[in-house]
Amino acid sequence: MKIIKSICFALLFLQSQRWYLLLFIFGSQHVDKLTEACSCALSHPQDAYCNSDIVIRAKVVGKKPLKDGPFGTMRYTVKQMKMYKGFNKIQHVQHIYTDASESLCGVKFDINKYQYLITGRVYDGKVYTGLCNFNERWERLSLAQKKGINHRYQLGCNCRIKPCHYLPCFVTSKNECLWTDMLSHFGYPGYQSRHYACIQQKEGYCSWYRGMTSRDKTTINTTDP
Repeated sequence: MKIIKSICFALLFLQSQRWYLLLFIFGSQHVDKLTEACSCALSHPQDAYCNSDIVIRAKVVGKKPLKDGPFGTMRYTVKQMKMYKGFNKIQHVQHIYTDASESLCGVKFDINKYQYLITGRVYDGKVYTGLCNFNERWERLSLAQKKGINHRYQLGCNCRIKPCHYLPCFVTSKNECLWTDMLSHFGYPGYQSRHYACIQQKEGYCSWYRGMTSRDKTTINTTDP
């Protein structure tokens, strides 16, 4: 019997107010293989910061599986060290919620080992995060990323970081910075991700910024990493 080439398609659905991407792979006549996988679009840390409700540095000190939803939820207890964003949403974060399954974008944290940078969204007074959010051990962040989280990224939330997957790439408006990490590093943690922020300059223009002191001496144009 002739085998029909497998067809992949994606089905988006909403579960507990969070979006997930389930990839279903079907063969001919019957389901040869069914996989569920978390699929995330590449994101610069600045975009992750700007698109998050909550950005904190915290140590994870406990976890508890919950039976919320059809697939379960993991509740992590955290000791918050510092909040960088989200004061208008919640005063102090004590718990972080994520899906129990990594295939549904659930993230796993080590307990009583590291301080983490955690980003997430707030729903009904609870903080949710997942693999598509920017979560990283604090000591693994570059100095530029730490400075970005402290103050620089917020200066560029009106800018647009435009991914470049194939050459040639061009900016199409004055508020864009061309992000080329995926050409050689497949996105994070590429050089621009680790060392640059896209900052709004005079007259609304945005450009990559790297410097440690004066912004004027360290800005570059929108097409140069």
